Amino acid sequence: MKTILRSRLLWLMLPALVIAAVGPWWLSAYYLGVLTMAYYFGVFAMSWDLLFGYAGMVNFGPTFLIGLGAYGAALLDTYAGAPIVVCLIFGGLMSIIGGILLALPALKLRGAYFGLVTLVAVLLLRYFIVIFSGFTGGEIGMMVPDILSIDTATNYEYALWFMAASALILVIISRSSLGLILEATGQDPIAAAALGFNVAKHRLAAFCISALFSGLAGGMMVFYSGTASVGTVIDISIGVQIIIAAVVGGRRTILGAMIGSIVILLADELLRPLGQLNIFVVSGICLAVIIVFPGGLLGLMHRQREGA
Repeated sequence: MKTILRSRLLWLMLPALVIAAVGPWWLSAYYLGVLTMAYYFGVFAMSWDLLFGYAGMVNFGPTFLIGLGAYGAALLDTYAGAPIVVCLIFGGLMSIIGGILLALPALKLRGAYFGLVTLVAVLLLRYFIVIFSGFTGGEIGMMVPDILSIDTATNYEYALWFMAASALILVIISRSSLGLILEATGQDPIAAAALGFNVAKHRLAAFCISALFSGLAGGMMVFYSGTASVGTVIDISIGVQIIIAAVVGGRRTILGAMIGSIVILLADELLRPLGQLNIFVVSGICLAVIIVFPGGLLGLMHRQREGA
C-alpha cells in the first residue's frame, strides 16, 4: 500500500478523477454517454491487462468472460426478476465459473495455442446464444426489464466510480505479492516454478480476478443500455478493440489500459464526421503508436521520466 501511495501516476490521476467527477456540469448528454461506455471498456481493458501484461496469458477472447457476465445478469433479470445487484453478482459468478472451465484445460497450453482456445470459446458462446435464441434473443439481442437509471448523469457517475474502484483494486493486486508472482511467471514460468511458485494456481487466480471484473462490467453495461446482444458484448471486433486499447495504453500498467480505452473511444467519436474513414484513421493511429512506442503511452511517460 505504501508503494501505491508513493506512486506519481496515482497522484496525477486524482485531479483527472476530480475533473471527470464534475463532468455532468460541463459535458453534453451525448459525450456523457460516450464516456460512460468508455469507462466500462476501461474496466474490460484493465482486466485483460492483468492476464496478459502480468500473467503472460494471451487471451484473444476477452468477450467470452464479458459475455457470460452480461448474459448471466440479463437472463436472471428477465426470467427471475431479481434485483440488479443480485443479477450483477450472478453475472460475475458466471464469468468466474466460465473462466475456470476455460482456464483449467487451457493452462496446459502455451503461447498461441492458449490464445486459440480463448478465441474458440468466444465463437462457441456466440453459437450457443444464437441456437437458444428463444431464451437469449439470438442475434437480435434481448431487452432487460430493469436499467440502472434513466438519467444520463447518474449512469455516467455509476460507470465512473465503478471504473475508479476497479482500477484501484486491480492496481493494488498488481503491486501485491500476487502481482509480483504473476509478473515472474509471465516472464519466465520455468524459473518461477523452480523458485517454488505454483504457476498454474497463480495464473488461475489471475483468470478468476479478470473474469470477475469483466463480468461485472459486462452486466453493468447491459443495465446501462437496457439490452444484451452479441454485437455489443461478444463480437470478436470488440475483443480486438479491448486488446488494442490495453497495448496502446501500456502493457503491464493497468491504468494505461484504462487510458487507452478512453482515448480510443473519444477519438472514434471525434473523428466520426469522416464517415467510413473514421475506423481506418483511428486504427492507423493505434498501429503507429504500437510500432513506434511498444511500451504504450504510459511506457513512454516512464521512459521520459527515467531519462530526465
